[in-house]
Amino acid sequence: MLTVHHLETSRAQRILWLLEELGVPYELKVYKRNPATRLAPAELKAIHPLGKSPVITDSGETIAESGAIIEYLVEKYGVRGQGDLAHLQPPVGTPEHRQCRYWMHYAEGSLMNWLVMKLVFVTIPKQPMPFFVRPVARALSAKVQAQLIDPNLQAATAFMEDHLARNKWFAGKELTMADFQMSFAVEALLSRAAGNAECPNLRRYLEAIRARPAYQRAEQKGGPVIMAP
Repeated sequence: MLTVHHLETSRAQRILWLLEELGVPYELKVYKRNPATRLAPAELKAIHPLGKSPVITDSGETIAESGAIIEYLVEKYGVRGQGDLAHLQPPVGTPEHRQCRYWMHYAEGSLMNWLVMKLVFVTIPKQPMPFFVRPVARALSAKVQAQLIDPNLQAATAFMEDHLARNKWFAGKELTMADFQMSFAVEALLSRAAGNAECPNLRRYLEAIRARPAYQRAEQKGGPVIMAP
């Protein structure tokens, strides 16, 4: 049976969502983060040398990286998709295929880099340190966020807002595997980086995802998607 090695509050949640949508039977193994460091436990290295999540094992293969896992699952089990799941992988050569491929790469190649940096610099001043160092850490963190991280996240937010103003899903009219890849990034963006921006299109998009029964089942099994900063 296919096994999902799932780290709590991680990008692995989108893998559970996809499996629930496709109705693929799977075993779920949940790993807890270190309460002090919030890092993955060493047990994950027994599954994959990098000790990261998500990782799946299926038919004797071990597959890591969210994008690679999603592509694998759609290629192997996508025929199960019916109705609005019938276009998870758009036909090669179509505009939808090009959009799907773009957003599959954009999620981790561009957007998540800034979101991870945002999380790191928000938490730096909260870490244990000598009292006389804290003001310096707080000032440095604020400066890096204001001058580097936030402008890039604001540009990314405006870019996605404009795209979703013209498209129901990231690749167009139909739900595709790009939406599973982008789901965690959108969750993280709206949770910790969008500030007071209204982001009506991104919020509409996320609400549509959260309303899906398969998404709700995945969250019930895997736990919350985003950890608090």
